[in-house]
Amino acid sequence: MIAVYPGSFDPITFGHLDIIERGTRLFAEVIVAIAHNPQKKALFSVEQRIAQIRAATAHLVNVRVDTFDGLTVEYARSQQAKVLLRGLRVLSDFEYELQMSHTNKSLWPEIETVFLTTSNEYSFLSSSLVKEIARFGGNVRHLVPATVAKDLEECFTQTLITSPQPPA
Repeated sequence: MIAVYPGSFDPITFGHLDIIERGTRLFAEVIVAIAHNPQKKALFSVEQRIAQIRAATAHLVNVRVDTFDGLTVEYARSQQAKVLLRGLRVLSDFEYELQMSHTNKSLWPEIETVFLTTSNEYSFLSSSLVKEIARFGGNVRHLVPATVAKDLEECFTQTLITSPQPPA
């Protein structure tokens, strides 16, 4: 069975990777599908995110990375996937994801959503948090794959926000 793990992955974190790795043990193929979301301003281009995810999942033989526009269920249907894979960190994630699951089911009754709770060590982790830490020069190497940490460092080295210095 094929599962689609949709998201923006801007950038991929160890929390995402945890869900992907565990998903590969449950499904014959996991498609990590980068959604084009016009409401979100991405830090990394789609091409950069594809490269980051491919590097992070190179050790997993049953992972494919793709992108899509439009409805997730329509993308899943086009890939002959019957499962949407979603990660849950906190209770508020569950409320949102349950609503999305019911909405997707109303659009395509054959789709199922499988929720995996994120491992404890990643329950606080989000792409937004990682970007915020990196923006202020913090170490993110324990939160994201090495290639992503390098990309973040390069991105924010040029735009590192520094405190104004008092006049001499």
